[in-house]
Amino acid sequence: MERHFDKQIEKLRTRIIKMSSLVAEQFEFAVRAAEEESRELANLVIARDRKVNDYDVKIEKGCMKIFALNHPVAMDLRLNMSALTINGNLERIGDVASALAQRWLELGAKPAFFDRTAFREMATVAKGMLDNAIDSFIENNAKLAEKTIESDARLKRLGNENAATLVEIMRESPENVEPGVATLELCRLIERLGDYAVNIAEDIYFIVEAETIKHNYEKFLFGADEESDDDDD
Repeated sequence: MERHFDKQIEKLRTRIIKMSSLVAEQFEFAVRAAEEESRELANLVIARDRKVNDYDVKIEKGCMKIFALNHPVAMDLRLNMSALTINGNLERIGDVASALAQRWLELGAKPAFFDRTAFREMATVAKGMLDNAIDSFIENNAKLAEKTIESDARLKRLGNENAATLVEIMRESPENVEPGVATLELCRLIERLGDYAVNIAEDIYFIVEAETIKHNYEKFLFGADEESDDDDD
């Protein structure tokens, strides 16, 4: 029975790793589609979103089976508990990649002001966050999960600066408004992907360190003082 349980856990881990690799590639292809103005790559991302959804269903069923047939403890229990939310965030990252590709197809070509935006830098930061989150899961490495979380502030700062830049660009000419809004949407999607990568990192920190840091990671990772909670009524 124990060997069978170990195989179930390993199968779950393997599926999460494969799904992680797939969504990371989906994001990379979506960004390349914009950079290279490739409709072929954009359409490929959209077509492969179904494969991401298939993994989502298999992982969820696998988690339910482990809970139903076994009594996992310690790290295995934390893995199974967190696998559902990790899976959900990976599926949302797949949705972001697909949405990026779809928005790019609607935009059609890079606007003349594209190089003035932070699209490339934001995509690079977000990719690093996702890669660190995935590697932290593969290696059971809480430090890499911390790096993902730490990078979120930089991504948000870039997002705010980029939004201000695009507002100025749109003010320069009425012709910039439509492509400016579309470009802003692309960049907002990248920020959203960063949020999902942080969610995954928080879950992996929980798996490895047995510490829940959601909504309170400043205290655990940066030594910030924790505000006292109000008593429940």
